[in-house]
Amino acid sequence: MSYRIKRYYGYVIATIFSLILPFIKINGNHIFLLSFDKKQLHLMGTAFDMQELYLMPFLLMLLFIGIFALTAVGGRAFCGWACPQTIFRVIYRDLIETKILKLRKRISNKQKEPDYSKPENKLKRVIAITIWTILSLIASANFLWFFVPPEDFFNYIAHPLDHTILVGFWLGTVAFLVYDVIFLQEDWCIYVCPYSRVQSVLYDEDTLQPIYDEKRGGHVYNEHKEKIVFKKKDFKKNGEEGAECTACQHCVTVCPTHIDIRKGTQLECINCLECVDACTKVMGKLGKESLVRWSSINEVLKGKKTKLFRGKTIMYLVALTLIIGGLIVMSGKKEYMLLNINKTTQLYKIKDNNLVENNFLLLFQNTQPKKHTYKLEVVGKYKGKIKIKRFKELTLNPGKMAKKVMVLATTERLANDTTKDTPITVMLKAYAVDEPEKISVLRKAVFIYPRSDKLK
Repeated sequence: MSYRIKRYYGYVIATIFSLILPFIKINGNHIFLLSFDKKQLHLMGTAFDMQELYLMPFLLMLLFIGIFALTAVGGRAFCGWACPQTIFRVIYRDLIETKILKLRKRISNKQKEPDYSKPENKLKRVIAITIWTILSLIASANFLWFFVPPEDFFNYIAHPLDHTILVGFWLGTVAFLVYDVIFLQEDWCIYVCPYSRVQSVLYDEDTLQPIYDEKRGGHVYNEHKEKIVFKKKDFKKNGEEGAECTACQHCVTVCPTHIDIRKGTQLECINCLECVDACTKVMGKLGKESLVRWSSINEVLKGKKTKLFRGKTIMYLVALTLIIGGLIVMSGKKEYMLLNINKTTQLYKIKDNNLVENNFLLLFQNTQPKKHTYKLEVVGKYKGKIKIKRFKELTLNPGKMAKKVMVLATTERLANDTTKDTPITVMLKAYAVDEPEKISVLRKAVFIYPRSDKLK
């Protein structure tokens, strides 16, 4: 099976996965959703409020270091095998223009653009743009579903005048996809995408990539990267009579980024391996192995074995393991309610019988999908010594927030310092009455106890 067909299977799997993922829920929460509307991050069926976005750095590190690790091992494999830009271009160029509308003669020739000046081609081009615009509406919506859940998205677009920002983002993304795929084309990969610039510092001589075997095929370019072979007979002029390359140019015409793989490693190569397929087909008719192989410089040009596990890749593996471990540990610290405790500007009050009071402002939020009633109690060292004088149980609907005043009071002698007030750390436990084991948090509050000369 050719690499192109394998890539098509990969594209189908990636497309189906991205389309159905936003609709999958676990316990009412999405697999992945970064909702700016609801100010939540859903990850593997767990909802994290915006105040809990300590997971985002781990996700970003996982994304970037994961791509860097993939590049060090397999070059721009992501670009050729999973990047939406590449998938979209294959759908438009190879499926719509070539297979459906016959605007292009064959998939194997990506260098020659159709003659759009012909009347019949003008109509076909309009049809192609129309088909891709419809598909762009789906692709753009699919992208937005990771930020606006599908159930909300369809409800919002049913009332477009009430949700102009969302509709604007949707249609704006559609316009970009139409321009990018139809007009910008692979220039995005070559000139715009920053990944192509990053890859040059990530490659080494063991990185897997399409490599032209100069030892068998012969030198098509000189040391100054100037082309010296245009036809088969040119090899003889250059003293390489045994060169196996037929100078058929199939590996060049099939390249979507318009490069000649025989020139060596190039910034524009996206590892789609179309050139490997082209050379395999041509050389196969001659009973020989392909001159272009998906391998490493060490293996093809230096005769050494490719080392997948080397210092660089082991470092990436360790880093990814630590990041995933940190993500698991941090996600285990999920709290099912939010509580912030802030002291008011008044340090304390002293009342009759040496009753000392401290006032606090509490901010509660119910982050769960059902209503809960919350209670509060003092725990730890000062349980029984410091009491909650003012705070009634609080009931909150899903996602709602409320501010409440809490008064902590004591008649106990907690300190005997005549020079200054004494800060005392009090541990408080807030919990939901119906699920106290699952929904509970511990918070510290600083209780200010006055110096002893202020007490009677």
